[in-house]
Amino acid sequence: MTETAIHPTALVDPKAELGSGVSVGPFTVIGPQVRVGDGCEIGSHVVLSGNTTIGPGNRIFPHNAIGGIPQDLKYAGEDTRLEIGERNTFREFMTVNLGTEGGGGVTRIGNGNLFMAYVHVAHDCIIGDRTILANAVTLAGHVEVEDGAVVGGLSAVHQFTRIGSLAMIGGCSAVDQDVAPFCMAIGNRISLRGLNLVGLKRLGLSRDDIRILKDAYGELFTTDRPLKESVQVIQNKWPKDIRVARLAAFVEASERGVCR
Repeated sequence: MTETAIHPTALVDPKAELGSGVSVGPFTVIGPQVRVGDGCEIGSHVVLSGNTTIGPGNRIFPHNAIGGIPQDLKYAGEDTRLEIGERNTFREFMTVNLGTEGGGGVTRIGNGNLFMAYVHVAHDCIIGDRTILANAVTLAGHVEVEDGAVVGGLSAVHQFTRIGSLAMIGGCSAVDQDVAPFCMAIGNRISLRGLNLVGLKRLGLSRDDIRILKDAYGELFTTDRPLKESVQVIQNKWPKDIRVARLAAFVEASERGVCR
């Protein structure tokens, strides 16, 4: 079993739990409620605080602040949590906050995500697996980012907004409405620019599968019908297609509205 290596200038609370093979860089501070999984690499000048669980194999680069209290005036010291999965990469100068009681009490990050420098993940955000958040992306509270989504640099996402699976957000966008799965969107304010065809091909979808999604996209977003009616249209036309069902369910569940 690989030994944990803690730099002599690091401050690790005796109550913190570190797995095997964890490396901790110079001048890093780890609080008493932090649990770090096996094989994590924690760089210099990192602060890990709060009730924070970090799974195995994560790489945390210098000058990250992970597990800090929410930037929410309603927060009054409740025992809320941050849960981080496996094999994520947190580049320099990131901030990730705990959840709030009003938002379910937890901020949750899945597996295999890449967070580039200066990304901010606010309280109660839920991030799936294999997402990419480019430099200086800012997620307000209660944002959901589903599996495989990509958010371009310098983009800001409004609170309670959802970004669907395999969606692609262009850089410098202001995301103030939900972005449906498999779609590309850009702008201030955000608007759709078609399907994420490159992402769909990388996923291994056949031409027939992509054609069905193109047709469903057209029925949903390029007609004058109300979205509720368009949802019924695509459900009736392609009742057995799982990706069309995912699109329909996402639109039906939207509370902020879906960008078109």
